[in-house]
Amino acid sequence: MKIVGICGSPREGASEYLLNRALNELEKEDSFETTFISVKDKSISPCTHCNECAETKGKCSISDDMDEIYKALKEADGMIMASPIHFGSVSAQLKAVIDRCQAMIMEDLDIFKNKVGISIVVGGDRSGGQELAIQQINTFYLLNKIIPLSGGSFGANLGACLWSQDDGAEGVKEDEYGLKTLDMTISHFKEFLLEFKS
Repeated sequence: MKIVGICGSPREGASEYLLNRALNELEKEDSFETTFISVKDKSISPCTHCNECAETKGKCSISDDMDEIYKALKEADGMIMASPIHFGSVSAQLKAVIDRCQAMIMEDLDIFKNKVGISIVVGGDRSGGQELAIQQINTFYLLNKIIPLSGGSFGANLGACLWSQDDGAEGVKEDEYGLKTLDMTISHFKEFLLEFKS
């Protein structure tokens, strides 16, 4: 099964570290083939809502690095979206990726149907908007027939929520509770995919 991880951070740091940790855990199973995509070195313009994709059944009027992401998402059985918290929400870069998926949806309203998705979010504060950011990602999943998963009750109710203490990757490595939410979420994702998608 193909899993694509999209890191929505504009710089190297905690989100990238956590997403790679998640993908490496999945790679331990022969059943998974993973792809890591970072927005930090890419040119991805925001959606202008010009409606060309609706008129052309999927062709976006903007030609940029989203083309690589479209291809990976089309081929994926599962996806992981990782984001730093920017003012209580996902990064502008990840939101641009989400909004630009409109072109894929106009190509085929069921293009995402029954894919499986999880979220990884990390903030400089323990309560900096992590759950709100996960809900934003999950809203994208739900609107597009993607099955959203969490890590389950007693630790990771909505997904992986971490605290960097404003110290990037080194900070999240010290967040034992947050890493537990990541491990629970990845474990549930893996279990679900192996049971229902293989």
